[in-house]
Amino acid sequence: MGVTATSPRIVQALKAAIAVAIAWSIAPLLPGVADDYPYYAPLGALVSMYPTLMSSVRNALQTLGGLTVGILLAGAVIVLSDPNVLTISLAVGVGAAIAATGWFGASREYIPVTALFVLIVGGPNADGYSIGYLVQMTLGILVGLAVNLVFFPPLAFEAVGHQLARFRATLAGQLSEVADALTDSWPPEQDGWASRSQALVEVGRAVRAAVSHADDSRKGNPRARVHRRDLRSDYDELSALESVTFHVRDLTEMLAAAVWGQPVQLELRPELRPALSRTLHAVAAVLRDWDPDDDEQSAFAEADAALQDLMTELDQRRSSSPVTSLGVAATVAMDLTRILAALRPQIMPEPEAEAAPDATPAR
Repeated sequence: MGVTATSPRIVQALKAAIAVAIAWSIAPLLPGVADDYPYYAPLGALVSMYPTLMSSVRNALQTLGGLTVGILLAGAVIVLSDPNVLTISLAVGVGAAIAATGWFGASREYIPVTALFVLIVGGPNADGYSIGYLVQMTLGILVGLAVNLVFFPPLAFEAVGHQLARFRATLAGQLSEVADALTDSWPPEQDGWASRSQALVEVGRAVRAAVSHADDSRKGNPRARVHRRDLRSDYDELSALESVTFHVRDLTEMLAAAVWGQPVQLELRPELRPALSRTLHAVAAVLRDWDPDDDEQSAFAEADAALQDLMTELDQRRSSSPVTSLGVAATVAMDLTRILAALRPQIMPEPEAEAAPDATPAR
């Protein structure tokens, strides 16, 4: 996929350049010792430029926290002893241990680095260096946050719809491939469907990451008041599709075992394959046409009819066939039933009429 002039990455890069330019222009105007360290302001602007406003604020706070802890560690060395190889190494080691806790997120490395800079670069002027470092970084971070807020704060809503549609199409394609394999020569020549189980999981993870990113992008974002999206509905759809993924993987593994006998030996009666194939195609059509806001969808009716025909055929053969020979088809039918249940629009049942009070007088 190409990168256009309006793509989020290009916009973010331009915003970072603007923030650095503003921070570098303002940095020399600060009074006191901060004026001696203007180069830290552009660095602060860079570390605050994240894809969403909330992630920018979160990282900015973690960065300032890491800087403060590093300065305090260096200050403890200066107050309690003289900076030397042993005390500097100890301060850096303690800083690295604090960073390893994960409390400061992606900015955790600033803790040991700041302690090292204050003790070595600051040297005899450690107090002035610490103040200038912290003040200029704070200035840069504030500039970065302001630029991120004012210039097109990103909303990742559009990607959610595309990712959910991709998820549905992937699951529908998997069911269709399995359905085609059932009517192919036996064993089927096309076997790609049998090894796609983990790929379905990876698609689901990518979609969940996209929905989570969109949710994060709206927090504190003024554009979210104009460009609205019901992310609760997206989370519900994602949850339904994740449930569908579980059952698609299950029926795929069952049918693969029936074809190749791996990892267990299972049997699928040849006369049941056409009905299974029709039902799989019908459920795949539900996924392709699914609209969670539409209570009446023709694809559901066709899938229900195909599933009912499959169940009827299984019942008819139950008396004349060993139970083990129907197990694979019955399990697949149950998976398909649960897929339809997960996809079916959730219609609230009508409240039951309240029972009329007993008019019979008490005796």
